[in-house]
Amino acid sequence: MYQTGRIKELFVEFMKRTLPKLTGVTLFLAAGLTALAAEIVPSPPVAPVSDASASDTNGPHIQFATPIYDFGKVIGGGAVTNEYIFTNTGNAVLEITAVQPSCGCTTAGEWSKKVEPGMTGKIPVQFNSGSFGGQVTKTVTVTSNDKSQPTVVLQLKGLIWKPVDITPQVAVLYMTSESVSNATAAVRIVNNQDEVMTLSPPESNNRFFVPELKTKQPGKEYELIVRTAPPFDPANGQGVISMKTSSTNVPDVIITAMTVMQPSLVIAPEHIVLPSEPLDAEWTTTVTIRNQLSAALKLTEPKINAQGVKFEMKETEPGRVYDITFTFPAGFKLDPAVGAEFSAVSSHSQNPSIKIPIAKPAVKISSGTTPLTPRAAQIVGGGTTP
Repeated sequence: MYQTGRIKELFVEFMKRTLPKLTGVTLFLAAGLTALAAEIVPSPPVAPVSDASASDTNGPHIQFATPIYDFGKVIGGGAVTNEYIFTNTGNAVLEITAVQPSCGCTTAGEWSKKVEPGMTGKIPVQFNSGSFGGQVTKTVTVTSNDKSQPTVVLQLKGLIWKPVDITPQVAVLYMTSESVSNATAAVRIVNNQDEVMTLSPPESNNRFFVPELKTKQPGKEYELIVRTAPPFDPANGQGVISMKTSSTNVPDVIITAMTVMQPSLVIAPEHIVLPSEPLDAEWTTTVTIRNQLSAALKLTEPKINAQGVKFEMKETEPGRVYDITFTFPAGFKLDPAVGAEFSAVSSHSQNPSIKIPIAKPAVKISSGTTPLTPRAAQIVGGGTTP
């Protein structure tokens, strides 16, 4: 059967051939047929009947009553619990194979593993607010045998309100060998309650940490300054500072103080690891030496015992930072019997010399991709024995 468009084409062709021969009434009839053919409008195709409604309920189907739970406003430190109720709206048994919270602060209890068609199940979830503050959103991913949506992401959100904000919660004092007696740290204490809050003088259980409380806004905001005082015991670098408050919601403010001993000099990276051996092409890398003492650093007599390797040492910040750029030639390979390192003389009495070793490329174990440390790579490569 010809389509309407094709019928028109054949009719027009026919009229071109016969029109010169027509006269009178015959010509009139031909004109009428031409107009009738022009008015023929093709009927729109009829869409096939869809079986979508049947496929929607074919097999198990999970539907949650409330996939997003807004717990509103809670006091920080407490736990938030909720049961997510779901219904199997399909026609086969629904199986929940996994419930995975997004972080360790959120846990899932014993949930309904199998749910018959038309029946409901539950997934209990608990969120421990702990040290969280402000607006939070946590997610839980539910995996089932529902082919239309094998995973569903649930949400738990709300506002964690704290009567008292302590920032930071740990007073960390960074020290060097020359700053043991003058390291400081500041902690901000803010009262979020309507009523005023007073604080007692701070007490420390470690005499090395000396606290001082300053009032920034009476009854609302305070600042705790923690200083170090000699003598310093490296084995006792942590303490607790406590204060009593006038608030019934937060009767005590407890702050942990700790020290972190920083090196006098920071070398980054501490050693140079070759990308391959021998090198396929010329290779350049840079090592930075940073002085963390108040006394200026002076590096002299720089040298390297690797043949063909060139270096350039620049004092990018006078007395503070040195950048050393190394250029290795193509084909470079370490001599395992000699090794290789860069060295320089330092003006710091605690670090009289600087050494930067050059290591072999990381070695892969069999077909895996786990790299070995430079020391392990040297052993595996046959350089030395442990």
